[in-house]
Formats: sequence, C-alpha cells, structure tokens
Amino acid sequence: MSSSINQSPQYSDTPLGLKLQQTFTNTTTTSQTYSVSIPAGINRVYAIVVGGGGAGSTQTTGGVGGGGAGGYSAGWTYISNSVTVGAGGVGSSTAGAGANGGASIYGMIFAGGGSGAQSNTPGGAGGGATTPNQTAVSVVSYTGAPSAAASITGYSAGGSGGAGVSSGGGVGSATVTGTVTAGAGGRGLICGGGGAAGTAGTGTGGAGGTGDFFAGGTGTSGTGTSFGGGGGGAGLLGAGSNASANNGGNGGNGGGGGGAASTLGLAGSGGGGCVLLYY
Repeated sequence: MSSSINQSPQYSDTPLGLKLQQTFTNTTTTSQTYSVSIPAGINRVYAIVVGGGGAGSTQTTGGVGGGGAGGYSAGWTYISNSVTVGAGGVGSSTAGAGANGGASIYGMIFAGGGSGAQSNTPGGAGGGATTPNQTAVSVVSYTGAPSAAASITGYSAGGSGGAGVSSGGGVGSATVTGTVTAGAGGRGLICGGGGAAGTAGTGTGGAGGTGDFFAGGTGTSGTGTSFGGGGGGAGLLGAGSNASANNGGNGGNGGGGGGAASTLGLAGSGGGGCVLLYY
C-alpha cells in the first residue's frame, strides 16, 4: 500500500504533541530581530528556521538564472528572548549577480540564506548554506549535509534547478534569437526561482519551483525581448509570484527564490525568511 508523504500524518514537520505557538516572518529588505516571550516553565522549544531566498538576476541581453531557496533547519533548542529573521535578497534591474538572502536564527537553530543568481547562465545555488556563494555548487549546509553539484539533488541543492529540501534556481538562456525556453526552479520543500529567456524570437521564462505546500509562479511567454521573465519559487509559507513581461516574480513567503529577468528587466526578490516555534 502506497502513501503520500504530504497526506500521511506520520510524516510531518509538526512535532508530535506540540502546537505551533509563534510565527515570525520578515517582509522588509533587511534582517530583523524581534522579541520573543516564552511562558514560564518552558525551557526548550522546537524551532523550524528558514533563511531568506536569493534574488534572481538580469542580463543586458538574453536571460539568466533564478535565485536559490532559503536554507532550512529544524530541531530542539534552549529558549531565547530574541529571534533574527533574514530578509530575501532584493531584485535589481542592473545586470549582475543577484543579492543573497539573509540568515535566520533562533537559539541554536540556524539557516543560511539562499544564494542570489549568478551573472551568467546557470541558476543560483540552493540555500541551506552557512555562506551563500553564488556559484553552481552550494557550500556545506548548517546541518552538515555535503555540497551538491549543479543539477544534482541534495539537502541544499546545487544550482541549475537542482532538487532538494532547499532547491536551486532554474537555468536561464543567453541565446538571443529563435525559440528559447528557460529552466524551472528545482522541486523541494522551499524552492528556487525560474530562469529567464530574452530573445527576439519566442521566449518562455521558467516557472518557479513548486514545493510540498505551495506552487511556484509562472514564467511569461511571447515574441520579443519584453517577455521571458521567470516565476518566483514557492516558500514554506506562501506561493511564488508570477513573472510579468520580462520581469521576474518574487519568491514566496518563507524563503522562496526570486525569478530571473531578461534584457534588463527587474529581477524577482527572494521571499523573506521565517521562524516557527512549537511547544
């Protein structure tokens, strides 16, 4: 008898016997520190911690890759009276690498931000890294999971649409003529943004990666360089935004990666991080 991991109650991020008591998110462009009040007599809590998603990138001509998903960590920790929630990387219409997402931390549970997309064709590295490095290979995650090469499945997935708990951004295309389709963000719990296509022909931007709970945004399609933006990746708490014209969609709340833009469109911003406390 088969069972879906998303429907079976024995597979859940919710610790048995505990209840989600406090949720912290960040909708600003900078990391935020908030006060936390835990009831007397509770000395340990279970925390799910997600870093901000990386931003997509844009190119002067052609397309480029989407941003990587924010990192994910979870476990028991001592209580603390403050929590830091990382912001998503902010998208830009200036050609170059996308901005990294910010790290989140509560007590002893830490999650790195997603890597911003590179300034060339591959997608941004996956999240979960202690230091995002904007290359096609993610560095080691806080959990100790090894690096994953481009397009390879890993806890903290590599770029070029790699799948994982935190997935990589989709591949963009530098081709500027003919029919071009960019790559989608990787599948995962938290997902990378779609790549972009900027062509004088028919260009279709990649969709943001779809997660366990929310969908990624759609890319745009049409003839000419005013199309081809990539969709934002799904976050832990919300769906990715659709691309618009040659602009990338924003990543979903809870670490989704931003979609890429084409031909100096506005790249999508990463979704802000989040911290969930159970006790």
